[in-house]
Amino acid sequence: MWFSFWRSRDRYSLDELRFLIDQLIKVQIVNEVNKDFVIEALRSISELITYGDQHDTAYFEFFMEKQVMGEFVRILRISRTLIVSLQLLQTMSIMIQNLKSDHSIYYMFSNEHVNYLITYPFDFRNEELLSYYISFLRAISGKLNKDTISLLVKTQNDEVVSFPLYAEAIRFAFHEESMIRTAVRALTLNVYHVGDDAVNRFVSKAPHADYFLNLVKFFRDQCIHLNLVVSNASKNLSMESTSSILSAVDEIEDNLYYFSDVVSAGIPDVGRLIMDNVLRLLIFPLVLPSLRTEVVKEPSLGAVTSLYLLCCILRIVKIKDLANTVAAALLCCPETFTGNSEAKLNGNMLVNGSLDTASQNTDENSCSSESDGGSLHVTILTSNSSRKHPPGGVLGHDCGDTQSAPREALLSFVAHGDDVQVSGSLNVLATLLQTKELDESMVDALGILPQRKQHKKKLLEALVGEDSGEEQLFSSGSSEVKDGISSELDIYLEKLKDYVGVSCASPEVGVSPRVHRFQVLDALVSLFCRSDISAETLWDGGWLLRQLLPHSEAEFNSHHLRLLKDSFHNCTNRVLEETRGAWSDLLVTVICDEWRKCKRAVEAASPRKDPKCMLLPPYKSAFDEHVSCESSIAAGERMCETVKVFALLHHLHMFSLGRVLPDQPPVLSATDIPEKSRAKNAGVNLTGLKPNAEITLVDALPCRIAFERGKERHFQFLALSTGSSGWLVLAEELPMKPHRGVVRVLAPLAGCNPRIDDKHSRWLHLRIRPSSFPFTDTANHTTRGKVKSKALVDGRWTLAFRDEESCKNALCMILEEIKLQNNEVERILQPLLELERSLDCSRVSQFVEDNSS
Repeated sequence: MWFSFWRSRDRYSLDELRFLIDQLIKVQIVNEVNKDFVIEALRSISELITYGDQHDTAYFEFFMEKQVMGEFVRILRISRTLIVSLQLLQTMSIMIQNLKSDHSIYYMFSNEHVNYLITYPFDFRNEELLSYYISFLRAISGKLNKDTISLLVKTQNDEVVSFPLYAEAIRFAFHEESMIRTAVRALTLNVYHVGDDAVNRFVSKAPHADYFLNLVKFFRDQCIHLNLVVSNASKNLSMESTSSILSAVDEIEDNLYYFSDVVSAGIPDVGRLIMDNVLRLLIFPLVLPSLRTEVVKEPSLGAVTSLYLLCCILRIVKIKDLANTVAAALLCCPETFTGNSEAKLNGNMLVNGSLDTASQNTDENSCSSESDGGSLHVTILTSNSSRKHPPGGVLGHDCGDTQSAPREALLSFVAHGDDVQVSGSLNVLATLLQTKELDESMVDALGILPQRKQHKKKLLEALVGEDSGEEQLFSSGSSEVKDGISSELDIYLEKLKDYVGVSCASPEVGVSPRVHRFQVLDALVSLFCRSDISAETLWDGGWLLRQLLPHSEAEFNSHHLRLLKDSFHNCTNRVLEETRGAWSDLLVTVICDEWRKCKRAVEAASPRKDPKCMLLPPYKSAFDEHVSCESSIAAGERMCETVKVFALLHHLHMFSLGRVLPDQPPVLSATDIPEKSRAKNAGVNLTGLKPNAEITLVDALPCRIAFERGKERHFQFLALSTGSSGWLVLAEELPMKPHRGVVRVLAPLAGCNPRIDDKHSRWLHLRIRPSSFPFTDTANHTTRGKVKSKALVDGRWTLAFRDEESCKNALCMILEEIKLQNNEVERILQPLLELERSLDCSRVSQFVEDNSS
């Protein structure tokens, strides 16, 4: 029978469809003998129906007339081979995906044939079959609308009691294969976005509401896995560990974006289920308790992982109640969420203790003062202080025994944590600041409401005649918590009570927002006084400060100004040292470049770095394991880091004094080459020196050098400098032109570290560093660890001169030119490095006096 299938016919004709269906109807059993015919028939029917849907309705009318859907079901029942089931699922998927006619889709979904296929007991131990089945379900979901979905559900009293497509799909929602999980999520989103009220009630009630509970549990397990990966990566810095972190992060963010898509479907009960489960299963028991400066018992999440999760949840899951509940929880003590128990050291926490317990012994670098004419104590801390606050200090609130609220822990991390903790805490504060779902009153309660919004709020209060609104608008003094803030906070504290079952009262709650703003400002100023934090992280702190104080220095007191000025002065001295360093010739270029970058970063609309950067292993130079501290490579990296910090502190220093920040650093231009210089005598112009250039060999010293073993070459040696540039020159004398030569080899003058050999007084040793920076930009955190850089080392020259006197003359020549070069670099940077001297001292004194009063 099936051999007649192969006779020649028009492949895309109605006769062909009739023949295939007639032959399929005659099949009574499917086995190894006829399976190939059945498979080919199923495949061809799907092609013909798809073709007919676009060209001739008679094809599908014949398909309905012969009730082929029923034949498909019959074939599945009588089939004894797996491959036929695979082909049937593929046939159905192809047909459903490609049918454009609404009439055709309605027929396909009617008569319960599709539901029968959905609920058929396939053997899902076969992975290929499961993959085809999930594709079949997803194809169906792609055709759902308010009309077609009613064909796939069973109702009773206008309530959905059965929805096989959804119920069978979510069975595989947590399958180990990510492609299957993705397909199931796409299917569920198609269901949620139909907008059918009865279906929405069905999916949000038991037992199907458990899907959202299990979804958050699955997400929680992924968070714990991420924490384990991050912890292992900190012990094993490698490209593989970085890749593992990025892979785990992708899973985390995919889950959160799925949560967001589900919430955007607009099903109120589903959004509430997701929010409740995220708070009860993740935020309260795991995330917030880990944000502590005290020891905790067996933490499931480290502080850095929790900081990252807070950022991502607030950025991606746009639920107003979720954002405000988390903000309110940041003001409550950890014991609100977890009971007191025997403490165990949390390796991810600060071992120095909290701001309350680690900062009571001040040293000469710590400063305390009263501000605003009241009893408000402001303590600014440097990284070397013992970090103890006086009783009642701004950052010191006794919460229970020794526990502090998560918000206080964030500020503690900023002021005293390591680089990763600082970066993570700044990211959380920046995320809270930019979360549109967060009420302004809650942002103000956290102490991070931008100054422009504070003024706008007070202006509105004054215009509508609220009590003391006008007084606040024109007064910088502190005030009590406003009714709006307390009422909003009370609302969410009551919601917290519903979640945790106990009152969430905290000393943080009753404090004036102005006090909290001072706490944030104190922590940021303390951060800028530290020398153990990377420049990239300090830039993030600078961005946050400019967001809080965009164009006013009124919030700074005298101690803020003094500490910022001292920190800037110390950094200026370090930059001044770099004018005599190994990369002095590139110092001006680097300063101008980093100045522009810093200005863009600090004034940007949003932070530069993705929160995932805090999880990646700390940046470590590719050269650290291969070079010593005397290497020019290491010196260059230190110089870049110093310049980045200098650029930020310069910006903050000018900002604190109320000055306008220029787009370009105030540096002098290069001067003409002096008439009596060696460069002028050699014929070098301002454009510089290039290989194969012809020069005059004035003061040149003959020497020998071997660039290859056993191959000595004779050169004329010169050290030359023009402006901030300088070169070590090896030239070959031109036989036909006396005292003229051609430059064959050039090397940077800066960083050459000339030294006469201890045993051979005619030998001069020179270090040859790269002519440009060989290292990558450390700001590119997302690609760290993906590309393994080839380690570079400094070159070495050993020049042999005719006699000891010539060797000494060469050394003196090099030192003289280095001094000229360094002096020129210092002259160019003089306006930048002497900023403080150029300020109006009386104006500064008056400013400090006004802020101290």
